[in-house]
Amino acid sequence: MKIDILTLFPGMFRGPCDESIVKRARSAGILELGLHNLRDYTHDRHKTVDDRPFGGGPGMLMKPEPLFEAVENLAKDDTWVVMLTPAGRVFNQTVARELAAKPSLLLICGSYEGVDERVREALVDEELSIGDYVLTNGALPAMVIVDVVVRLLPGVLGDDESSQDESFSHGMLEYPQYTRPADFRGMKVPEVLLSGHHAEIAKWRKEQGRMRTLARRPDLLQEPEKPVRPEGAAEHKE
Repeated sequence: MKIDILTLFPGMFRGPCDESIVKRARSAGILELGLHNLRDYTHDRHKTVDDRPFGGGPGMLMKPEPLFEAVENLAKDDTWVVMLTPAGRVFNQTVARELAAKPSLLLICGSYEGVDERVREALVDEELSIGDYVLTNGALPAMVIVDVVVRLLPGVLGDDESSQDESFSHGMLEYPQYTRPADFRGMKVPEVLLSGHHAEIAKWRKEQGRMRTLARRPDLLQEPEKPVRPEGAAEHKE
């Protein structure tokens, strides 16, 4: 898989992208990661990437010219262009699996007060947010997305089944887990896990995962609301 990151702060990625799972994926040739400084696509001596918004207002906006030039140079026919922005769809494990199926990603890290709307309209396939809070720029969200997506790529983890049995992989939090010793300071491992009865263990884990999700993240168990069709409206068919 190829992932390109377009950012004003490429130095922020040097640690996270050179350690742990991401480093392993790069070393194994499973991941090709490119870091690109947006200022390299400017043509004035000040390397200007922002300007004041038309109509007034606080802060500065990222200009369209360097972004258009960068995306047109970096994106190929099979590249999925993602912009990191608070206005995007909330990133989760389901979205991560969708991205992991793409052959090529280009992540645009937003900054300042936002991005010229023409960039969204003409260049971006999808906008993503990692949560309902404000960050200084899109570098940290890009790191999060790279980490989550890369661990889903075949061959990255020692056991590919590991990524299929983690929290959120089945729409619930992961069940409690234990290792040796079986009795630590009077705290004992549940007997079912020592029984060797795989069907009972699987049943216990599923129930424990559901109970933990219900207690900590009940929103994950709620059925998504279906859109309500206005009374009298005709159903649209292709």
